[in-house]
Amino acid sequence: MAQQLTAKEPTAEQIADQKIYTQFGVTDHEYELICGFLGRLPNYTEIGVFSVMWSEHCSYKNSKPILKKFPITGPKVLMGPGEGAGIVDIGDNQAVVFKIESHNHPSAVEPYQGAATGVGGIIRDIFSMGARPVALLNSLRFGNLENARVKYLFENVVSGIAGYGNCIGIPTVAGEVMFDESYEGNPLVNAMCVGLIDHDKIQRGVAKGVGNPVFYVGPATGRDGIHGATFASVELSEESEEKRTAVQVGDPFMEKLVMESTLELINSGIVLGIQDMGAAGLTCSSAEMASKAGNGLELYLDEVPQREQGMTPYEMMLSESQERMLFVVAPENEAQAREIFERWGVICAKVGKVTDDGRLRLFHQGEEVANMPVTALVDECPVYNKPSAEPAYYAENGALDTTYEEVTDLTGTLKQILGSPTVASKEWVYNQYDYMVRTSTAVQPGSDAAVVTIPGTRKALAMTTDCNGRYVYLDPEVGGAIAVAEAARNIVCSGAEPLAITDNLNFGNPEKPEVFWQLEKAADGMSDACRALDTPVIGGNVSLYNENAKGAIYPTPVIGMVGLVHDVNHITTQRFKSEGDIIILLGETKHEFGGSEYQHVLHGKNEGRPPQLDLAVEKTLLSGVLGAIQQGLVASAHDLSEGGLAAALAESCIGGRLGADVNVVTNLRPDAALFSESQSRILLSAKPDQAEQLKTYLTEQGIANAQIGVVRGTDLTININGNPGIAAPVEQLEQVWKDAIPCLMK
Repeated sequence: MAQQLTAKEPTAEQIADQKIYTQFGVTDHEYELICGFLGRLPNYTEIGVFSVMWSEHCSYKNSKPILKKFPITGPKVLMGPGEGAGIVDIGDNQAVVFKIESHNHPSAVEPYQGAATGVGGIIRDIFSMGARPVALLNSLRFGNLENARVKYLFENVVSGIAGYGNCIGIPTVAGEVMFDESYEGNPLVNAMCVGLIDHDKIQRGVAKGVGNPVFYVGPATGRDGIHGATFASVELSEESEEKRTAVQVGDPFMEKLVMESTLELINSGIVLGIQDMGAAGLTCSSAEMASKAGNGLELYLDEVPQREQGMTPYEMMLSESQERMLFVVAPENEAQAREIFERWGVICAKVGKVTDDGRLRLFHQGEEVANMPVTALVDECPVYNKPSAEPAYYAENGALDTTYEEVTDLTGTLKQILGSPTVASKEWVYNQYDYMVRTSTAVQPGSDAAVVTIPGTRKALAMTTDCNGRYVYLDPEVGGAIAVAEAARNIVCSGAEPLAITDNLNFGNPEKPEVFWQLEKAADGMSDACRALDTPVIGGNVSLYNENAKGAIYPTPVIGMVGLVHDVNHITTQRFKSEGDIIILLGETKHEFGGSEYQHVLHGKNEGRPPQLDLAVEKTLLSGVLGAIQQGLVASAHDLSEGGLAAALAESCIGGRLGADVNVVTNLRPDAALFSESQSRILLSAKPDQAEQLKTYLTEQGIANAQIGVVRGTDLTININGNPGIAAPVEQLEQVWKDAIPCLMK
């Protein structure tokens, strides 16, 4: 086979003799397998293509055994893992499409573009399925906000998310931000997109029909993002700063044009297969589309639009230039497809055709420059069952006493917790987002979950992202289950029925047995919770090798969950509504400080065991609260999470600009009663004339409940067994809560 090489590209023999393939993350064993599949030595383009397709980011070679644990089917699941995004039926021939993905490593070295292109990529995953994107969410993790580098990363990541989402006109409606030294140097930037689709418009990424033309859509290909997939599949290092070329550059205005023209193309009914060019760019989209159809593909690289001169086949195939799509139509529909994109001012170029030989063949300047079996690229990547070992810290933490010495200044402690960046108001973040564009946002950022209405119906979608990495570190199995349960709690507190999840598994280096153990155990906990709560996993992303100089980040399996509000009258928020409303606490509070904000803020530690979780109790709680909301018995609902009962009461008061008189009857120490983060607890308020009916209903459902106070005045007053505990003007608490992040960012 003739090879089109430049002076910079080594020969196949040099690649083998000098083991150049190891620079791409290909091991000796993997190189031997590649040679076996080809029946010869791979050239530079071919080893580049194999390296990205066999990277963890594209192949999940280290995590496939873990992903098999998840429940992925259900009566409402229309499409599970394997396509651009998962799809769940919501009735009336409609479905919700959603997916979450990470852009962690790119954001660590180029935070604005890393975050922006993460948003752009997840939007393409949604509209490539044929869905109209209706909302964006994110889940972010950073180090200590007093660190100058962390401030720089935080500021630019938020700016990148805002810049892309605002320009394309999709509201960014929800998310979460947590700060901990564990994420120093390796921030987590997870972006989620939610879309709506009619059942008959659902698309798949398949290259159907031998002889059919393959079209490239979007801006010209450049040299940005080359080897982005392999960059995301290794640890960050001091040299990572030099890998800015592995970070793509986004153009939201172009993405808007590509989105609208692609949706028009799909609505025309002529598309046979379509996929976005995400990780590994043209390589991944072409190989996967051919594999899923059981076909081959020929690409004519001279026809690929190029914005830089002298691009090699290797560069064109591995570029991750943004806002690009690949699609297949029948020959008789070529003219119609071209007309659509020409009218939108978007490049549409015929770059290949579907074949029946099962090969991915690349042609450049009249020569065949690569010839690879599609199944080898997509389906035959080696899968590794990594060694797993329980870390020493796990047993050590199990023996620790985390009761701590009793804190008596409870008002001061509440202020410290409200002023912690993790608990504090995120207005500094979401005020940079346009969360009202398209006018369908019913519940804005700041409540337990965002809610977006569905035009032409009385239905709505609730959505959230959740995970407490501290819990997962202390006990991965319990922490993984809590992440799912908290997401479901937030969805229910918004008046919605939880439907399904998408997950983003952010972990350290899987080649370390202790890290792989964390991944295994977290997946076990997540799987148990998903089965118990009837929320199957319909897709997601794995982001491994998240490490810094001190070791792995806290294991952070972020849960993105979507729920269905059956009637907009059921939409509920966390803020107290009216003077005189009765406050009711659901669930049991225990002395559980492990992994809590109380522990972090007051003691600067993350130790012991996290709060325990009984999934049967959780299921009963969620079902009962949703039933109460649907019966119109609930004025407000708020999940108890970071900061415990005291923080939840403060947030409900702040949101409603109302005070509360509370008396908690308990056998616990006052500080434990107020700041423990025991699970399966929800704070409700009800109109005075409905409170007794609500309590009776909850008791009948088997839910522990206690009337603890009344919404009244302008102060938050919390007594414990009739004794003074916390007393402060709500306005004062609000100032502490709102000023924390802006003050640190000055």
